[in-house]
Amino acid sequence: MKFKTTPYHNDLLKDTDRLAVFYQAIKEYDSSNGVAYDLGCGSGVLTYFLVDRFDEIIALEINSKTFECAKENLKEFPNVTVMNADAISHEFSKKADLIVCEMLDTALIDEEQIPALNNAKNYLKEGGKIIPQGVINAVELVSLERHYLHWDEGNINYESLSEQAVYDELNFLDDINPDFKTHLKLKAIKGGLLNGLKITTYTKLNDNIIAGPLPMLNPPLLIPLDERQVKVNDFIEVELKYIMGNGIESIQAKYI
Repeated sequence: MKFKTTPYHNDLLKDTDRLAVFYQAIKEYDSSNGVAYDLGCGSGVLTYFLVDRFDEIIALEINSKTFECAKENLKEFPNVTVMNADAISHEFSKKADLIVCEMLDTALIDEEQIPALNNAKNYLKEGGKIIPQGVINAVELVSLERHYLHWDEGNINYESLSEQAVYDELNFLDDINPDFKTHLKLKAIKGGLLNGLKITTYTKLNDNIIAGPLPMLNPPLLIPLDERQVKVNDFIEVELKYIMGNGIESIQAKYI
């Protein structure tokens, strides 16, 4: 099927690894009827994966240009309703068996997935599921070449000074407070100039599928810290704070 897209969503469609993990998770979902939501449906490709598995799919897209693309792409499917609406505040008229919400980014900081899910979960049937199921966030100490907040674009512009440590695991069926704060204690395995943190997010699609960072799904985030010299076996304590859905401007990181 040929999809009409915006330039951004055209790049998303080219990320075949991203599409493959969502396709596989939807394929493994044990249902062939009921109601599904697709929150932030973009061009509608994940809705398209759902069309032969559910009696009704309600797809929401807040951006008006993207909404028009999705509506055009999905117009031939009578069991799909595409709405130009905000998933954070939309009042659904039916309960869903499955919610698909691909509004993902590193640590869920720069996308509104958690506020959208906190609203949509009010309309999820008892025993209903969410794809993806959750995320796993990990952190490590790094020495940055570019000492400012930025995403890892695949270039070697930092050196890891510690092993990666999981600091947070989120199950999207749980109630999640978007205001996040944690106390990190990390052990240096290399000496050198410490001036940053690297956050890596792994997406848990279901019990069987965990996806690491992909070209258009959760590139690692590099966060600057004040510069200090560290030695092997030093323990470094850092307070990390951010608000999920409020953008990278909400990130605060400082030594304790």
